[in-house]
Amino acid sequence: MQTIFIHVKCELGRAYDVANEASLEIEQVSEVYSTSGQYDLLMKCYLSDDVDIGHFVTNSIQTLPGVKDTFTLITFKAFT
Repeated sequence: MQTIFIHVKCELGRAYDVANEASLEIEQVSEVYSTSGQYDLLMKCYLSDDVDIGHFVTNSIQTLPGVKDTFTLITFKAFT
């Protein structure tokens, strides 16, 4: 299992729409947070090991209506 975080910049006034669509329509998106700063949303995603991260982000996240830009963080180890 791969865990990634995606910062999402939305078109003006579209952050809630993007958050709702991602959380309802994309099963790999486990959590969506609104954030302040350069990006509007932070999405936590769990991907199977055989899923190509680049294809997932470009095909599933960047194509959501209202998404302007993304920045993806790939994680290695979770500490408890």
